[in-house]
Amino acid sequence: MNDPKKDTATFAGGCFWCIETTMNRLKGVEKVISGYTGGKTVNPTYKEICTGSTGHAEAVQIIYDPAIIDFNVLLTVFFAMHDPTTLNRQGADIGTQYRSAIFYHNEEQKLLAENYIKNLTEERIFSRPIVTELSALDTFYPAEDYHQDYYNINRERNSYCTAVIEPKVNKLRKTFLHLLKD
Repeated sequence: MNDPKKDTATFAGGCFWCIETTMNRLKGVEKVISGYTGGKTVNPTYKEICTGSTGHAEAVQIIYDPAIIDFNVLLTVFFAMHDPTTLNRQGADIGTQYRSAIFYHNEEQKLLAENYIKNLTEERIFSRPIVTELSALDTFYPAEDYHQDYYNINRERNSYCTAVIEPKVNKLRKTFLHLLKD
């Protein structure tokens, strides 16, 4: 990222199509890229990650303007859009590639995420312990082109879009309308 006025966050919370779709609708978010991170394979493919053997998570990189939306707001939306208490699973998507994770880019993001999780835990927002992994971002590999902007391109012809992603979009509208782009 070359623009000093922009920042980047990297989150994993199940299928990257879900997180990409919701984050892309937020004011101040300029771009969301679906991809892979947190594993050992160099330049993994979707087919490789689906085996669960690469160690990578399906993740998104969010390029945003911190003058419009800050990291804590992104955390708020992230934790509302997936279940951070299920280990290596979101709904019917099962495997380490679907784990809940925050791949921080710097110490400030790490501290903000740690404090956010601590507050959620102390306030007992979830009935089970939060299992979201916190790791320093190593390398992020963009996913294949057909995974980018998946929901917007495929929502009319893909049942996953209507059954899994659409309810998240509706929840986003209901809960965070004030944060959404026009």
